[in-house]
Parts: sequence; structure tokens; C-alpha cells
Amino acid sequence: MGTKPIIGSIRNAMTDTGLVDLRSDTVTKPTPAMRRAMAEAEVGDDGYGEDPTVSRLEAAYAQLVGKAAAVFVPSGTMANQMAVRVLAEPGTLVLAGRRSHLVAYELAAASRNAGVQLHPVDDESGRFSPADVRMARQGAAHHLPAVSLVCVENTHMASSGAPWPLEELDALAEAATGLPVHMDGARLFNAEVATGVPAARLAGGATTVMSCLSKGLGAPVGSLLAGPAEVMAAARSERKRLGGGMRQAGVLAAAGLLALERTTIERLADDHRRARRLAEVVADRWPGTSPDPGQVRTNIVVFGHSATDKLLEHLRGDGVLAGTVAPGRVRLVTHRDLDDAAVERAIAALRSAP
Repeated sequence: MGTKPIIGSIRNAMTDTGLVDLRSDTVTKPTPAMRRAMAEAEVGDDGYGEDPTVSRLEAAYAQLVGKAAAVFVPSGTMANQMAVRVLAEPGTLVLAGRRSHLVAYELAAASRNAGVQLHPVDDESGRFSPADVRMARQGAAHHLPAVSLVCVENTHMASSGAPWPLEELDALAEAATGLPVHMDGARLFNAEVATGVPAARLAGGATTVMSCLSKGLGAPVGSLLAGPAEVMAAARSERKRLGGGMRQAGVLAAAGLLALERTTIERLADDHRRARRLAEVVADRWPGTSPDPGQVRTNIVVFGHSATDKLLEHLRGDGVLAGTVAPGRVRLVTHRDLDDAAVERAIAALRSAP
């Protein structure tokens, strides 16, 4: 989600064995345990609130992020859009980082779905300042649109998966006092592992928080949105309006429950270690085009390249798949289906690139 496919069709390549797929952490296959759980899942009609496995998944996620309730949805984009629809007021501003997923990678959905205007602020470091929030809020006294919602992305994908420091999240929440805050925590558990701060504390200043089960956690489908019970009740209505109502969804939720297990979350540290190894090679091969490897703390490496198409073609020729997130910006993402040997193959391909 949010990346440009590599040049040409990869359908044939993806059926071959031995490819190293660094395009995204969404490419993982469900584990044998997930497949068994899906086959054996107890199900009911979730449209009526009768799927017990979905209910257990929603309760488990809500507890992990310290919220009263949660809603299971097909995708992270849908969860973000639901949050905007229930928290923001039509005809107002939604403040978010200019390179955040909500602004850059959701096809301008917020303006179409919620009647709001996005107010992008600089997030080159992966974060933005409480001063940006205060300045935007002051605009209403000077004939500018009012801000009704503040959104943060943790981790910040476009900044090589940078996690927000807890003290900066707290300062931002203070600057937004009186306004709702939504956290796009698609990779929130990567942030938890990288910082050592529990997900509930990282999301403590947010009214709502979203996480994807189908990224680093390895489930095949699904995301969750959590927040106050009354807000989640409204979100269920918005899910239906957006076409996200599901029936016997326990077959998907069963995999999600395994994705939220502590061992699955703790395993993300392996992805982080491998991403830093890739970052070291990128920094050596193309100095000045990427963050300092020490700043790559989670599972994503984003770097600049003057000929991205040629680079991606070279990598594919060596059996490595990669993608882009903007013109001239290449992305490498580590995940559960890669081991150290696969990363070494990718390193060799990067080192031999023109």
C-alpha cells in the first residue's frame, strides 16, 4: 500500500522460488498455524455482531492499545478514513504530515469521503511540531478554516519507518487539547519494539488508533481501529457506508489473533536488525541518499536514487524485488518471510547495482 509496482509484470517472477521480496511487509504468507486457525475458526454473522472470533480479536486489540473498543476492518486505509469521518467536521481542516499515508497514499480519499480539507505540514524528520498544531489552530481567528482533527503516523513509513518519541507524542497531544487526535499506527507494534514503550502508552494521547495485521504481523487480511466505545459505534456505521461490512469474518480474525500474540510482536526485532543491515549497505553504496543507518530503527529503508527504474530492473535481474514511494525514492522493507541469507542476497544485488 502506497508504493509503485516495479517495472513490468512480476506475475511470472512471483511464482518462481528463491525471490527476495523487499517491496513491502504485506507480501508475507500466512503461517501454517494461521491457516489451521482460519480453517477451524468459530464464526457467525459479524453484520449482526455475532462472530465470536471477530469479537475476541477486537477485544484483544483494544486491550493492547488501551482503548475501550475496536472495530475489525478490511484495510488500514479504510480504518483511517473511518476515523476521519467520525472525528472530523466537514468543511474544516485535518492536520497531518505532508508525507503521511493519510495525505500521500490514500488517493485523496479524505476530501472525497469526509468533506474535509487536508492541511499538510512538514514531516521531513518523520514527525511534526506542536508549534505546527498551535499555528494552524490560530488560523480560525484570522479568517482561515478551523482545524477539527490532528493525525499522526507511527511509525512514519516515508522516513524509513521512524518511530515517534513518546515525549513528542505527549507534547503534540497537549498542543491538540480540545481536538481529537487519530494515530495511523499501521506499524505501531514496530514502534513498540523499537522504543520499548508499550503500544497503549504510545497511543495514550490519541482518541483513535489504527493498526494493520497484514504488515509486519503477518496476517493475510485486516486492520483494526480502536477508541472510545461511542466513537467505535459510529465507526461501525461508517464501515458499512464504505462497503466494509463483513459476514463470517472469523476466518480472517483467527489469523489476526495469532498476529497479536506477544511472540509475533517480539519477532519484529529481527526485521529491524535486517533493515539496519540493508541501510548500512545503501549508505555505503549511495552516500547521502538515505538516513544514517543508526536512525533506521524499524523495518523500512527509504533512499534516493537518480534512476529508480534502472535500479529496480537490476535488482529484479538478481532475484530481488523492490519498490518506490515517490519519484526518485526507493523503498526496501524487511519482514517475517525473509531470513539472513535472503538479506545477504539483496545486499549483493545492491552492491553490484550501477
